[in-house]
Amino acid sequence: MSKQKGVSQGIDTTVVWLYAILVLIGILCIFMVEYRNDGHWLQSFLNGKTSYSKQLFYAGICVVLATFILLTDSKLFTAFANLFYAFGILLMLSTFILGKNINGSKSWIPLFGGFNLQPVEICKIFTALALAKFLSRQETDFSKLRSQIIAGIITLLPAVISIIQHEAGMALVYFCFFLVMFREGLPPTILIIGFSFVALIISTLLIEPDTLAIILTVSAIITVYLLRKQFKRSKGLLTLIIFIWAACVGIQRFAVPFIFNNVLECYQSARVYSAFGKDYDCSQNKRSAKKSDKTPKKPDDYNVRQSKIAIGSGGLLGRGFLKGTQTRGKYVPAQSTDFVFTSLGEAFGFVGCVVFLLIYLVFLFRVIQIAERQRSTFSRVYAYSVVSIILFHIAFNICMTIGLFPSPGVTLPLISYGGSSMVSFTILIFILLRLDADRQMVLR
Repeated sequence: MSKQKGVSQGIDTTVVWLYAILVLIGILCIFMVEYRNDGHWLQSFLNGKTSYSKQLFYAGICVVLATFILLTDSKLFTAFANLFYAFGILLMLSTFILGKNINGSKSWIPLFGGFNLQPVEICKIFTALALAKFLSRQETDFSKLRSQIIAGIITLLPAVISIIQHEAGMALVYFCFFLVMFREGLPPTILIIGFSFVALIISTLLIEPDTLAIILTVSAIITVYLLRKQFKRSKGLLTLIIFIWAACVGIQRFAVPFIFNNVLECYQSARVYSAFGKDYDCSQNKRSAKKSDKTPKKPDDYNVRQSKIAIGSGGLLGRGFLKGTQTRGKYVPAQSTDFVFTSLGEAFGFVGCVVFLLIYLVFLFRVIQIAERQRSTFSRVYAYSVVSIILFHIAFNICMTIGLFPSPGVTLPLISYGGSSMVSFTILIFILLRLDADRQMVLR
């Protein structure tokens, strides 16, 4: 008689426990923000009207989803990876017809009972599956430029749609897949070019335009002088240096101002400038001016300032559970979603934040261990996608709350309030656990 396969057979319980701990911490943080002393705490959890009671309900849904995924055949994810991706793209496109405008972003689809679905959250899972499917194909030679371009299109198509939906923050997360591609053999030159582009944008914001142009020109002249003896052996080297110089000056003088004045909204440009201690002149923003007869006003950095005050007030050990004055006084906007980290920082201080980040760190290292023990390219690529997505979310969110990064509206994984966010991370993680349980199989 064959032994029946149980739901927990082969499942990495360390990841499951860490997942459960993070979900509970998230509910606790939301509870600290919203709970009031005028009612019984248990009753407030069960009434379904508060954010923490809804988050508990979402956690219950996630338990059902996780169990269903663990009972699913791993081959399902490889067989339908491309179909899932196509469905995700169509779901994102459907927001332009069925979408609900929330905080200036038409990226939500209203569901029953007042709940809303954000397709860009779910599409991260489908993109990870599609990328894993493409890279695991026998005919895919990732050393070829054609394969690299196709992989880039797979990952960036949802990002482009997200930008059109005015969800620039979520679009940034999709760039995390380039780390996965780098692990699978993407030339480091592409990453160097990407980081150099980011450094050039930051320099454009920090340095006066004419001064930066002079610095770039002097750097090019010095480079030409140092490499002058190599020009005879490599005739194209001088042309390459001149091209790089012209491209950098062109980006600095024309491309960057065009992006901030014509592509981004006034508030988005202002947030980026504010992160580097600069003021953005919203009268130059043509996109916001088209929507109003009046000159758009520059939004202040109230959110980030209040967030830093709340975290700073926690000190070394924190004010204590339910004793935070900033978060419980509702001084911090979006403190259950984008700025939920502030409640933890104020209540438990620097020590509490370090312990919390260590839990994340252990979680990420465990997933990396899972990725490296996979026999299948599909499973390995998907596992590294999980690591990259979660890492980017953590880095963006926490850097945002302490003022080191513009506030792009990126949630803190399993901590921030929201059904779409929790469900997407749950599906993302438990698909990984299902694939890992069948790691002896070579999936394609």
